[in-house]
Amino acid sequence: MCHLKFELYVYFNISTGKSSNNIVKYTKNAIAQERTEDIVKIKKYCLLVVVWAVALLSGCGMVEKIQGLKAEFIQKISEAEKEASPGKKSGNKNQKEQHKKKAKETGDTQELAERKQGDFLGLGQNAVSQGDYADYFAYHTLDDEEKQVYHEVLTAILGHEENTELSTTDVDVLETAYKAVCADNGGLFWISGYVYTQYTRGKELISMDFTPKYTMEYDEREQIQQQIDDSVKELLSGISISNTDYEKAKYVFEILVQNVDYDAASENNQNIISTFLNRATVCQGYACGTQYLLRLLGIQSTIVSGTANGESHAWNLVRLDGQYYYMDTTWGNSRYLDSTSQAEKYVNYNYLAVTSEEIGRTHKLDNSFPLPDCTSKDNSYFIKEHRYFSEWDPSTAGMVLKEAWVAGQGSVALKFASEELYLMALEYFITEQHIAEYCEGISSIYYLEDKELYVLTFRF
Repeated sequence: MCHLKFELYVYFNISTGKSSNNIVKYTKNAIAQERTEDIVKIKKYCLLVVVWAVALLSGCGMVEKIQGLKAEFIQKISEAEKEASPGKKSGNKNQKEQHKKKAKETGDTQELAERKQGDFLGLGQNAVSQGDYADYFAYHTLDDEEKQVYHEVLTAILGHEENTELSTTDVDVLETAYKAVCADNGGLFWISGYVYTQYTRGKELISMDFTPKYTMEYDEREQIQQQIDDSVKELLSGISISNTDYEKAKYVFEILVQNVDYDAASENNQNIISTFLNRATVCQGYACGTQYLLRLLGIQSTIVSGTANGESHAWNLVRLDGQYYYMDTTWGNSRYLDSTSQAEKYVNYNYLAVTSEEIGRTHKLDNSFPLPDCTSKDNSYFIKEHRYFSEWDPSTAGMVLKEAWVAGQGSVALKFASEELYLMALEYFITEQHIAEYCEGISSIYYLEDKELYVLTFRF
């Protein structure tokens, strides 16, 4: 479930000096989906024990029960009996051979290089070799055993493998590795979780298999990937790999807010199908889409999850010019702030490249993997755009408002270093109506208060 932070949106009449009596506290609830876990245990001649469990994707409470699990399980027991080899692999041989052929033709490292150069091939075209994880943040938080399993899991998913023997028998290692894979790879739209199979001989645990839970066949995946590639090419047509890190992050933030609506009822809202094809998603889809686009532009980005004002939520950790920041594209959508508003949608930049301290006022991270302490403000939108005020300077702030007013901009936001400065600006421009001195002819104004980040957003 995604939830909006508390916001105050006020209509102020300049001529009367009074605020509207219709002050609204906005809240938004996404569809709540319960975390489930299906476990089936069957013992065969006291020698073979197979355990199936559902592993879940994070963000916005996304979970799906496996239907018909028991029947599928019994079938696999029968196959194990027939072949007398518990660790033997099965699956669609044609799909596997197609994948291997493509990987051989293009090469693992070549695929990544091509995508950085603007040839937006799908993430799932080739398996990634272990040496290609330099920009995968979550991967580097793992120990050696977990990294190996990460590689095995990702390779299996990319290859559309149906059954892969892992180098570990530890369920916790698998879970940790899988969560890291999902955090680093927002483009895995064809998988909704996994099951694992453990094999024992007597009381000894001898091996464990990993089976992704696919939502589609390989051929359908290829078709959808092409559609996503076409959509992505269109969205990224206005940016270049040569742009600065800040320009890339700002562009992705803006392009997703402008082109993708927030809609809890959108199909596939836990993956990038909703983001790039439906153009309607929830926080998980925004976070996956953000990670996907930034990766193509050469920017390290990781999907993180936790809660925002007490509700399940997903957003991004990004690295810009060697420094880490948080980025919440969902909260950049003004329609998310007010779904009932008839006003034109605009980009709310408050959560573009913020610090740990700033985002921690409203967001709480889970403990899936260690995250850095983000302290830099160098790539903050407000600093980059000269809209950050560390001291009281009404004339300079007023000139920013004037320039936006004269240019016909629909909105402009000012950020202040402290609550004291923030309240002084609110008093000066709104209560005392000095905004009229800078915005000639203005008779009324909407303004949005962000009391957590000390941001005033003016809507003309």
